[in-house]
Amino acid sequence: MARVAVVSGGTRGIGAAISKGLQAAGYQVAANYAGNDEAAAKFKAETGIPVYKWDVSNYAQCAEGLKKIGEDLGPIDILVNNAGITRDVMFHKMTPEQWYEVINTNLNSLYNMTRPVIEGMRARGFGRIVNISSINGQKGQMGQTNYTASKAGDIGFTKSLAQENAGKGITVNAVCPGYIATDMVKAVPTEVLEKSVLPLIPVRRLGEPEEIARCVVFLVAEESGFITGSTLTANGGQYMV
Repeated sequence: MARVAVVSGGTRGIGAAISKGLQAAGYQVAANYAGNDEAAAKFKAETGIPVYKWDVSNYAQCAEGLKKIGEDLGPIDILVNNAGITRDVMFHKMTPEQWYEVINTNLNSLYNMTRPVIEGMRARGFGRIVNISSINGQKGQMGQTNYTASKAGDIGFTKSLAQENAGKGITVNAVCPGYIATDMVKAVPTEVLEKSVLPLIPVRRLGEPEEIARCVVFLVAEESGFITGSTLTANGGQYMV
């Protein structure tokens, strides 16, 4: 029986590519989403992947949603914490709402999503958790103190949880994408991309969502059990660590 994989923010952008990549690799995938019903319905119709709507910043909703997936599909062995938002502004102008919205969605969601499934993984002796961080969580970025703090926190969470669960057959890793050709990035004017973004990337192009998906498929494989607590950087050489 195929292992069950859950992807938060799994119906659009990088998350959609991850969901499709895991499905192609033979996993039974469930995709969480927050609010875009039209996009989620289109994704489900195109892929056949079941979708579940809840807010990852809310623990009770996460616990309820993950329980429902377990009842529908079976025990959750793979969790990809991908959901994330931005509220970019210089820190001296940042409101408490802009700070806490990002921290709650990008960082606190890792607790909210992982806590309800970790005991089951430990009891079964198998688990794969992948947290999608960001290049900016590694190097920082002007105008993104909230976002970079959350994504740096994702990496620290990854390393600690990996140590706690290494003896239980559970791996915990992070992936740090650089600039990826999602709708949000492609909406940037071509002139800005060509003059301000691409020159920073040694390979001289944006990454593709599918390239991040392949990183995740590699990390969740049965054969990747010796890789844990790692950060896989996929940014075209823009920031080398």
